[in-house]
Amino acid sequence: MTKDSVKSFLERKNIEVSAKRYGIDALSAMAQGLFCSLLIGTIINTIGTQFNIAFLTSSICTVNGVEYTIGGLAIAMTGPAMAVAIGHALKAPPYVLFSLAAVGFAANGLGGAGGPLAVLFIAIIAAEIGKMVAGETRIDLLVTPTVTIGVGVALAAWWAPGLGAAAMKVGDLVMWATDLRPFMMGIIVSVIIGMALTLPISSAAICAALGLTGLAGGAAVAGCCAQMVGFAVMSFPENKWGGLVSQGIGTSMLQMGNIVKNPRIWIAPTLTAAITGPISTCVFHMKMNGAAVSSGMGTCGLVGQIGVYSGWVADIASGAKSAITGTDWLGLILICFVLPAILAPLINAVCRKLGWVKDGDLTL
Repeated sequence: MTKDSVKSFLERKNIEVSAKRYGIDALSAMAQGLFCSLLIGTIINTIGTQFNIAFLTSSICTVNGVEYTIGGLAIAMTGPAMAVAIGHALKAPPYVLFSLAAVGFAANGLGGAGGPLAVLFIAIIAAEIGKMVAGETRIDLLVTPTVTIGVGVALAAWWAPGLGAAAMKVGDLVMWATDLRPFMMGIIVSVIIGMALTLPISSAAICAALGLTGLAGGAAVAGCCAQMVGFAVMSFPENKWGGLVSQGIGTSMLQMGNIVKNPRIWIAPTLTAAITGPISTCVFHMKMNGAAVSSGMGTCGLVGQIGVYSGWVADIASGAKSAITGTDWLGLILICFVLPAILAPLINAVCRKLGWVKDGDLTL
């Protein structure tokens, strides 16, 4: 097969091997799939729990002995949602697109903390190979799904555990940082976990696996909030209220496509995390004594803040804390909302003056 024939085949199959197609289009679509599954499910669960809404907290079905709420079902579909979103961005034909649901489920389930990263790589390859065979035989209904699912699940079994282990290397850095003095620990944990939240890996899974609570958990919350609130507020001129809500209580991962195009847009929220982290640990001594997974959620459904509050309540019940003070509330509000909303736009304004960030760079 000649070079020209290969090029003609790829064009006919709408396969474009480029940084834009894979690093921007596919990554941005994956973030949207994550938002419409894991994050929406988390928000639904949080609303149901905090407002005692029985319909949202009650099990609506049981699968293999596991009970699921409405939000739980959405969370369970995280892998399929991301993979199908990626296939849509790659303009996959129907048989390929629908087959990616199984691929995403396998990659996310086997990937652990690196689940989203595994889905990204594996769904791209499975989708492109599926596109190559789509429509090439008289039994397309059998061949295309078989090839797409076969390739995807095989790669998931082969690669996903390794990608999960690689993602947990981030956890090694975090655990090393927890042995440092509160000031340096606050900076390092806040920056690393905040960046993990924006990257296509699971900051929540990392925090849960590490059992990241206490002062380090509080620093993790600070870093996640710096990314989410920071991006939401500093991109408000471009994304308006929809962007404010989707990033502020959804995920800053929605900006990953833009970060690939211009990594300098990441400077402001990351520096903000480096500032709010040590303020959390050294000034307000904010601790996450709720569930460790909440340390990596930030303002997603306000899970991080609810985790801090539930920790206060638990500490009072155990006698470790006498009462929730005004300083506690002040620290929580400043670190999670006010400081990121002020610092990130200010730092970004400096980046704009330097010509590092331009109009449209933050548009979703």
